[in-house]
Amino acid sequence: MPVAITVLGVAVFSLNTTEIMIAGLLPSLSAEFGVSVSTVGYLISVYALGMVVGGPVLTVALLRVPRKAALTGLLAVFVAGQALGALAEQFWVLVVARIVTALAASAFFGIAVAVSVRLVPSERRGRALATLFGGLMVAHVVGLPAATLVDQHFGWRASFWAVAGLAALSALAVARLVPATGAAERLDVRGELAAFRNGPLWAAYGTNALIIGAIMAANSYFSPIFVDVTGFPPSAVPWLFGLFGAGTIIGNMVMGRFTDRYMMPMLGWGFAALAVVLAVFALVARDPAATLAAVAVLGLIGLPLSPVMSTRVIQVSNEGPLVSTVNASAVNVGVVVGPWAGGLAIDADLGLTSPLWIGCAMAVAGLLAILPVVLGGRTEHGAAAGEVAEPVDRAAERTAG
Repeated sequence: MPVAITVLGVAVFSLNTTEIMIAGLLPSLSAEFGVSVSTVGYLISVYALGMVVGGPVLTVALLRVPRKAALTGLLAVFVAGQALGALAEQFWVLVVARIVTALAASAFFGIAVAVSVRLVPSERRGRALATLFGGLMVAHVVGLPAATLVDQHFGWRASFWAVAGLAALSALAVARLVPATGAAERLDVRGELAAFRNGPLWAAYGTNALIIGAIMAANSYFSPIFVDVTGFPPSAVPWLFGLFGAGTIIGNMVMGRFTDRYMMPMLGWGFAALAVVLAVFALVARDPAATLAAVAVLGLIGLPLSPVMSTRVIQVSNEGPLVSTVNASAVNVGVVVGPWAGGLAIDADLGLTSPLWIGCAMAVAGLLAILPVVLGGRTEHGAAAGEVAEPVDRAAERTAG
C-alpha cells in the first residue's frame, strides 16, 4: 500500500476518535456544564446528524478544489472545531464545535476514499480501503480508551487538545506525502450529481445503513447487557469493549484482503452471520463464556464490512468524492437509527437484550435486499460477482482520452 493511504488512515483515526470519545467523557462533561448525562449524549447524535446533512453539501462546494488541498483544508477546519470544543465554556459552544468537526470529517472521508482508490490498481481497491478504514477500527480499540484515560488524569479538555494535535500532524503529513490526483479534478459538479440517477447506488446506500444500524443497535447497549444481564463487574466492561475492538482490527485485515475478489458474497455471508450471531447473543446473554464468544465474533464480522461496503458503492457508481461522502451520510443514518430503535425497544419494556433482536432484524432486512444479486452471481453492473467492474468515471476518462 502507498504510504499516503496509511497517512490518510491515521487522519481517519483522529476523526473517528472525536466522534466516539464523548461516550468516555460523559461524566466529566456533565459535571463541567451542569447538564444531565443524557443531554451530553446528544453530542453523539449531533455529530452523526452533522455528517448526514452537512458533509455532502460541503463536498459539493469542494468539487472544483484539488483533492489534496481539500484534504488539508478540511483537517485544518477539523482542528479549529476541536480547539473550539476544548475552549468551550458553555454547552452550546461545544455543540457548535461538534457540528464543525462533523462537517469536516464527513467531507474528508468521502475525498479520502476517492484519493485512496486512485493510488492503487482497480483490483486492489478493497485492500486500499481496508487500510484507510483501519483507522476507524483502531479508534475503537485505542482512541476511545486513550481519550477516557487522558480525561481521568488531565481533564476532558486535554482529550480534545490531544486529538486536535494528532489531526494537525496528520494535516502536515497529508500536505507532504499525499500526491496530487490531477486527472480526477476534471469531474464537475453536474457529472458528480448525475451519479445519483442510479438505482443500484441507492440500494448500496440502504444496505450500508442497515449494516451499521444493526451493529450500533447492539453495540450502543453492550454496557448494560454486560453488567445487568450477563453479570460481569463494571470493571470488566472496558476489556469487553477492547475484545470487540480487537476483533474489528483482525476482521478488517482479513476482509480487506478478499474484498476485491468476493465483494458480494462477503456482503451476503456478512449479513447472514451478523443476523445469526446477534440472535444467538440475545439467547445466551446470561452466559459469560457465550457472551465473550459472541462479542468477539461480532467484532470480526461487523464494522470490518466497511471496506466491502465502500467498494460496492464505487463499483456501482464512480470514484468521485461526492458518492463516497453520501455513503458516509448513509452510514451515519444507521448510527442514528440503530441505537434509537434499540432504545425504543427497551423503553417498551422488551428487555435489555431487545436491541440485539432489533439489530438481528436489520441484518435480515439487509440480507433479503441483496440476496437477488448474490444468488444471481452478478454485480449490479453486470460483471460476474468475483470480477472488478471498471468505475464509471474512469471509463469515461479513458473513452475521452
